Amino acid sequence: MRQINKVAVLGAGVMGAAIAAHLANAGLEVLLLDLVPESAGNNRSVVAQRAVAALLESKPAALYLPDYARYIEIGNFEDDAQRLKECDWVIEVVVENLEVKKRLLQDVVVPNLSESAVLSTNTSGLSVNELAQVLPASLRPRFMVTHFFNPPRYMRLMEMVPCAETDLGTFKAMAGFLRRRLGKGVVFAKDTPNFIANRIGTYAGAATWRHMEEMGLTVEEVDAVTGQAMARPKTATFALWDLVGIDTVVRVMDNSYQLLGGDDERELFRVPESVRRMVADGLTGRKGKGGFFKRETVDGVSTKFFYDPTTGAYRPAASPKFASVGAAKQVDDPAARVRTLIQGDDKGARLAWCTLRDTLIYTVKRIPEIADDVVNVDNAMRWGYNWELGPFELLDAIGVAAFVARAGNDGVAVPQLLNEVESFYRTEDGKRLFYSITEREWREVPRSDGEISLTLLKSAGNVVERNSAASLVDLGDGVFCLEFHSKMNTIGNDTLSMIQKGVRRTEQEGIGMVIANEGSLFSAGANLMLIAMAVAEGAWDDLNLTVRAFQRAMMAIKYAKVPVVAAPHALVMGGGCETCLHADAINAHAETYMGLVEIGVGLIPAGGGTKEMALRAIRLAEEQDADVMPFILKNYRNIAMAKVSTSAADLMRMGLMRPGDGISLALDRRIHDAKLKSIALSANYRPGRPATDLKAPGRSIAASIKTQLWNLEEGGFISAYDRYLASGIADVITGGDVPAGTMITEEHLLDLEREMFLKFCGQKKTLERIQHMLKKGRPLRN
Repeated sequence: MRQINKVAVLGAGVMGAAIAAHLANAGLEVLLLDLVPESAGNNRSVVAQRAVAALLESKPAALYLPDYARYIEIGNFEDDAQRLKECDWVIEVVVENLEVKKRLLQDVVVPNLSESAVLSTNTSGLSVNELAQVLPASLRPRFMVTHFFNPPRYMRLMEMVPCAETDLGTFKAMAGFLRRRLGKGVVFAKDTPNFIANRIGTYAGAATWRHMEEMGLTVEEVDAVTGQAMARPKTATFALWDLVGIDTVVRVMDNSYQLLGGDDERELFRVPESVRRMVADGLTGRKGKGGFFKRETVDGVSTKFFYDPTTGAYRPAASPKFASVGAAKQVDDPAARVRTLIQGDDKGARLAWCTLRDTLIYTVKRIPEIADDVVNVDNAMRWGYNWELGPFELLDAIGVAAFVARAGNDGVAVPQLLNEVESFYRTEDGKRLFYSITEREWREVPRSDGEISLTLLKSAGNVVERNSAASLVDLGDGVFCLEFHSKMNTIGNDTLSMIQKGVRRTEQEGIGMVIANEGSLFSAGANLMLIAMAVAEGAWDDLNLTVRAFQRAMMAIKYAKVPVVAAPHALVMGGGCETCLHADAINAHAETYMGLVEIGVGLIPAGGGTKEMALRAIRLAEEQDADVMPFILKNYRNIAMAKVSTSAADLMRMGLMRPGDGISLALDRRIHDAKLKSIALSANYRPGRPATDLKAPGRSIAASIKTQLWNLEEGGFISAYDRYLASGIADVITGGDVPAGTMITEEHLLDLEREMFLKFCGQKKTLERIQHMLKKGRPLRN
């Protein structure tokens, strides 16, 4: 397979355009083509043109940055088909109709495709072998399914399916490209209806519907059970149907029912008549007039309603509570959470058990029909449906023997396999093994090139330092990884202690450090509960010491004798952001949402974040021999407006990442890439020293900022307390109450930060903001 630099996307519908956007995110040249509508006039590529325009308005955003739209060229099938010869990969993404796809492949693709290009179809379940029948024999070795999940930027899953003649080398090379360049989690499926994820996911939803009716539950009660308590996303079952489109769910179920003639549970895929009526009435979910849930304004208040399938009417949401669900939500570990849920004795626990029981039994029976092994099935459900545990991981979590016994008590037969195995996964000597159902032996779980698993390294004894909140893990080659593992990876005293220990240990025994973890988020920032307790108790001396310790830890990172590279991912809030800002370099996952958000809880970034933003502005102005004010204002707004990046690429624009920092689209490569960056920096590393020659922006810039704040308050855009906090931040970032050009030090900025932090902590409204965040999980505007 030749290098892929340019890709043609055939079909500029919602999915085709979104795929084109993600290809542009990866830096690939894209040619987006669609039909010429009868009303086109002189603008024959209007369909593709409108699709690109819609990308710029899409929510959630399909592009990392709006500017990336320039990587997408537009055209149409009639005038630009010959341009397919320029492309290294052509993806067909037209409507999910076998005959339409066949005609496009015959009429547009076959006459124009280059002799070395890869051709793929984006289908959620049509037969790749039937589509291959219209292709010449010479093209079939380069033909396959590449099924993107929607939205392509955010959904990690990529289902790949070869046709009978697909060349194995091309197929594997394409899988490697999709993992590395597009950041996809690739699973290998078979040419069966709806492949893996939608086959199992649709069954799970249908089984849930059956038990809902049997138990007389509402859709609202079902979603209260089948979400996070069951180690699944908040969208649970019916909010998920609303999200993907109820009409889409109906199409997938109809496709399953029609094509799965030999499936022993085919009848479960029969679409309930009440669901068909919803679609006929335009109740297709979020994109329609409503779905299983909708919001309406009642007496000036936004009110949530849920659909009652028995009456066809909406009812006010009642926020149902189940003791089993409440108990499960207190448990962080997903395996223990599921066990807690199904061990309850209420209707919620019974629903959870019955739906899991049926889904897991069905899944076991589907191997090797839909996939060759349990790993592909589990990955498909985790990456495509965002389950925290795949079906076979769930069986291990419940305990295979316990599962079989309980199903037996229900009078439900289980596949013989479940009577023969104790588990489907185990870890030995730093390797994760899975039980191969087809070969009846244990095999190592395949790993992608460049994948580093901290979990496996720790199981192999690579932990060199550890406490309750953080660890230092040996990555090999002289590089150590500082890993946070507190609740939500918040930063408290134990974390700060491990930062100091980790830096010293790496300086003595290694050549570089990476800061990374495998949690669902990089860090939620400083431990707010500890701050709230200290404020409530008036423990000002303790709070002062804690802030000093935080600042010292950040400075230890910044001025270590070895290079430190941060590898953030997902949410990186407050103190987590400050940790990254003090590293020599950042190698972020593409989906990194980072910001200095402390003003939302009535505080100032005091772990060196405000200091670092001031220092960077001052240095940039010096380098460009320019006025410091524009640089200070930009960095000030990041803090005062609690800006959070929309992607890692956005961090560059915000100034939180710098030239030389890197971005990994593949989540499981980011630690490896950060390690390589650390090694590269170590070759001729020169540790820095705390700055002592900074020219303070001065009180005049702070005064200018405060004038703008006054105007904002007068206009009703910010509260009086917002103005008070933002004014304090302005005083710190400009170097204090000194004339412009006054020589200050990095330590002076840290002192200002700390003093302002303590001042803010003494305000009643700040304590209110902290307590509201802890209780509600969102900022308070007071």
